[in-house]
Amino acid sequence: MTALINESWRAVLADEFEKPYMKNLRAFLQREKQEGKVIFPPGPLIFNAFDHTPFEEVKVVILGQDPYHGNGQAHGLSFSVHKGVGIPPSLRSIYKELQSDISGFVIPQHGELTQWADQGVLLLNATLTVRKAEPASHHKKGWEIFTDQVIRTLSEKRSGVIFLLWGKNAQAKIPLIDEKKHTILTAAHPSPYSAYNGFFGCRHFSKTNEILKNQGKTPINWQI
Repeated sequence: MTALINESWRAVLADEFEKPYMKNLRAFLQREKQEGKVIFPPGPLIFNAFDHTPFEEVKVVILGQDPYHGNGQAHGLSFSVHKGVGIPPSLRSIYKELQSDISGFVIPQHGELTQWADQGVLLLNATLTVRKAEPASHHKKGWEIFTDQVIRTLSEKRSGVIFLLWGKNAQAKIPLIDEKKHTILTAAHPSPYSAYNGFFGCRHFSKTNEILKNQGKTPINWQI
């Protein structure tokens, strides 16, 4: 696993890969494969978010839960799907909010968010793998320990990162973040079940860009 992650992240997370929980996680994933289970995303894409957003380039973190569990959907970026795959409901809500928040934003015909990641938006899921057609099937196997350390490391070693935490699961990570050094924006989850309870109208995208401008950083071009 260590070899699969971007060098910039390996430098700050190397110790994690030697800890017992990670060895147990590696063994669990190997058993899944040996038993013929289909795991999403494919192995080379498990750390895709880290490949597109090196450690020193992280400006924004958008935290999801676990990868999409349908064929061809997950590719290692939270809320994102491959082009040619139907846009998931939560991402439709995100696009709807962007349209109302960012002047001139046109809702895309696809759900591929790599352009955000390449601009410094870490699209991080709390759990990095899932069994096909079984949501939450890889919860509590060790990934959450790892991604908590990712958040903690960003908090400790970086400053000025903007964390967009949508929903209770994401907001449970607040204690990992030093609010004196970073900005936390919270809202309801963009799922259709909760988007009208505080996600729509949160204006997180324009707020993020305003904060980045105030920090002297290039704002995110949210149009894809």
